[in-house]
Amino acid sequence: MTGYGRGSGSEPWHPEDPLYGDQGWRGQQADAQQYYQQPQAQHQQQHQAPYGEQQQYQYQEYAGQNGQQYDGGWDSGQQTAMPYGTPPGPADPYGGQRPDLYGTPEAYPPPQPPGRRRAPEQRPAHDEPQQYQEPEEENHPFFSDGDDDRDEDRGPGSDEPAGTRRERRDQSKKSKKTKKRKSRNGVACLVVALVLVGGAGGVAYFGYQFWQSRFGEAPDFEGTGTAETVQVEIPQGAGGYEIAAILVKNGVVKSQGAFVSAQDKNPRGKLIQAGVYTLKKEMSAASAVDLMLQPSSRNSLVIPEGKRNSWVYAEIDKRLGVKSGTTATVAAKKAANLGLPEWATGHPEVKDPLEGFLFPASYPVAKGTKPEDVLKKMVARANAEYGKVDLEGKYKGLGLKNPWELLTVASLVQAEGKTDDDFRRMSEVVYNRLKPTNSETNQLLQFDSAFNYLQGESNIDISESEINSNQDPYNTYTQRGLTPGPISNPGLVALEAAMNPTKDGWMYFVATDGMNKTEFAKTHAEFLKLKDKFNDSKGRD
Repeated sequence: MTGYGRGSGSEPWHPEDPLYGDQGWRGQQADAQQYYQQPQAQHQQQHQAPYGEQQQYQYQEYAGQNGQQYDGGWDSGQQTAMPYGTPPGPADPYGGQRPDLYGTPEAYPPPQPPGRRRAPEQRPAHDEPQQYQEPEEENHPFFSDGDDDRDEDRGPGSDEPAGTRRERRDQSKKSKKTKKRKSRNGVACLVVALVLVGGAGGVAYFGYQFWQSRFGEAPDFEGTGTAETVQVEIPQGAGGYEIAAILVKNGVVKSQGAFVSAQDKNPRGKLIQAGVYTLKKEMSAASAVDLMLQPSSRNSLVIPEGKRNSWVYAEIDKRLGVKSGTTATVAAKKAANLGLPEWATGHPEVKDPLEGFLFPASYPVAKGTKPEDVLKKMVARANAEYGKVDLEGKYKGLGLKNPWELLTVASLVQAEGKTDDDFRRMSEVVYNRLKPTNSETNQLLQFDSAFNYLQGESNIDISESEINSNQDPYNTYTQRGLTPGPISNPGLVALEAAMNPTKDGWMYFVATDGMNKTEFAKTHAEFLKLKDKFNDSKGRD
């Protein structure tokens, strides 16, 4: 026979199995009551019954359940005896010496009918499992109203019935629970309200900040500032917001927005240049813009295109308030440590290794700055600008030996020319005269500006006898080829012209008016006509 939840085997379930005879409530009640009413000897005898009798017992058990052989069930309190006794079991493998675990009713008490069941709190530990009870609500001081469950209205000697007191206590408990829930709900509402108020405040704050940044006026100081002054350095290429950030950091203006707005409203606001400015603390943005546009507030040195290093050194001395010649001495002694590129070093016979590297621009030069630091900034700017125009790559297609020679050509045309067209034609003159096939001048450049450089002058009226007798390497009337190095600091226009000369065959040029007008010639005959024109302008025969 196959039992429920078991597989088929050589013998049915043993009567000692706790699940034996699990046939519902009534079957369990009848079987357990009949089983515990039998004497001990009969119980042991039936345990040793043969296998056939067990089958008969199981059949009778099945018939007893399905036939419902009882009279009135639990409701009448009477039970019809089952037609069978305790089910016999298989032979005892221990020879009858094993103790009977079911000898007393207390070992396995029969189940109780529904009407006689005790309350869960009165049941023994081994009885049926208790029904689920809702846990009592925690009486936390935060949610409590300060009352407890004690019956304070009635003392121990009260003649009020116990049931009435119990009902009143239950009613009090319900009332207190309602109060607790209300108190808890009130606290929760308060927390939510605080969160909403805080969130609304945050939204309002950030909303105001957004509106202020987009539509409101930026914070600003009033007036022209305090008596306290400060020096502010504006770097090259700085825009409005970058300038404003520097001014805010130094306490000059109150906000970037105010300065940029004032700069936009001023017609000349975009003309603020790099340099060191002496400004006042806590200025209005409009006052700061006006003052920065005044040359008197600017402690910057502006190097024009074509200026020689000697002029730059003298200007630096003046700006720094140091003894004349101080910067020139520093340049001569520390030239190798000022940042020159490798291709600009090691050239013999140069008068100034920094010539051509004090790039024409505006530089902050304020008192207290070291000359060495000022020179480093200028050399660094020159390196950056020469890198932009690819000086190191362009010389190769022009018949030159290195970038140093290209920079020298640019310095020559910068010193001689007056316009962009002059620069390109003069560049062609240089390249044509450097050619080995030049039979017109035999590779002599014959530039007056080079002679003036070696003389430290700017005199355009030079006698032929003076020029022809001088054998200085910088004298292009007596020395073939280029000068040992640049003779000025060329600007970007002259550099571009040196890299892109005209191709018209120009070999000569003359400043026919002695100052601003330059004319060009391709042959020596044409040159002589231009020379006569120059002499006429000077009143010469």
